[in-house]
Amino acid sequence: MITLPDELGHLSYVVSGDGPPVVLVHAGVADHRMWDAVVPALAEHYTVVRYDLRGFGESAPPTGPFSETDDLLRLLDHLGHDRVRLVGASWGGRVAVEFTLTHPDRVHSLALLAAPWPRYDWSADMVAYDEAETAALDAGDLDAAVRVNLDMWLRGPSRSWAEVPDGLADRLRAPMRTSLLNQPTVGEHSQGPSARAVSAITAPTLVGVGRLDVPDFQAIARRYAAEIPNATLVQFPDTAHLIALDAPAELAAALLPFLAG
Repeated sequence: MITLPDELGHLSYVVSGDGPPVVLVHAGVADHRMWDAVVPALAEHYTVVRYDLRGFGESAPPTGPFSETDDLLRLLDHLGHDRVRLVGASWGGRVAVEFTLTHPDRVHSLALLAAPWPRYDWSADMVAYDEAETAALDAGDLDAAVRVNLDMWLRGPSRSWAEVPDGLADRLRAPMRTSLLNQPTVGEHSQGPSARAVSAITAPTLVGVGRLDVPDFQAIARRYAAEIPNATLVQFPDTAHLIALDAPAELAAALLPFLAG
C-alpha cells in the first residue's frame, strides 16, 4: 500500500486499474481488503481507489480530532481526482453520504451498501449486540468481541454458520481485531456524522442491502432509497451485512451498469 502522511498520522491506500476513478470505502468492521473480490471486475473499466480509514487496516490511529470527510477530500486532491464515483459499505457508506453532502461537485454517483442512519432508534437485538460487544471489551476479551461482531455482521440473524461462505470469517478476523483495538481512539477523535437531510443529495444513488441483514438495516436502506432523489434500491437475496464479502460477483454485476450511467 501507499502511505499518505499528515499531522495526525497517515492514510494508506492502493490503486488498481485504469479509467474514471471509483473510490471504495470499507465497513467499520473491515478494511480495504473487504473489496478484494470486487476490484478485478471494476478495474477492467475504472481506476479503483481503496484506502483504510484512520485506525483501520494499515492507516494509523488518529492523534487528534479528525474528519473522515476531510480525509477523503485530501486523498482525492492528492491523487488529482476532481470527480469520482463513490461506493461505501456500512460505516463507509455513511462516510460517503457525508462527503457527498459536503462536496456535491466532487461526486459523480453514489452507492450505499447497508449504511447506518445517524441517531437511529435501534431495535432490541441491536442494543443487545452493542451491550455484548461492550461487555467483552470492558473485560479485555478481544477474542470474544470479535466473535460477537462476526456473528452479527458476517453471519447475520437469518442463517447458520454452515451457510456462510467458507473462509470469510478467517479473512475478516484480523481487520476486525484492528478496528476493535483502535475503536476508543477513533471514537474519541472522529467528528462523526451530521444530521443533514439526505434529500439534498443530487447525485444518482444506488442503495444496496442484503435480505439476510439485520432488519434495522433493511429498514434504513428503504429510508435512504425513499429520501434521496433519484435513488434506486437493490436487494441482494443471499447476503447479510457485508455484501462485498458475501456476493462479490453479484455486487459487481449491480455496480457496473450503475457506475457507467
